[in-house]
Amino acid sequence: MSTTRWCLTVGLVLGIVLAFGGWLALLIVVLFGLVGLIVGRVADGKLDLNALFGKASSR
Repeated sequence: MSTTRWCLTVGLVLGIVLAFGGWLALLIVVLFGLVGLIVGRVADGKLDLNALFGKASSR
């Protein structure tokens, strides 16, 4: 699936949540979406948590 289709799908889902659930539901969905994105990036190896939160050891 291309990036355009993924973005379209996410936009449609968020629009449906906003239409039927309100602003609070939209914020909850966006929050869980961000958590899922971070977990997915870590699982794919595209995000190194040690580089973000670990000590810098450039010696």
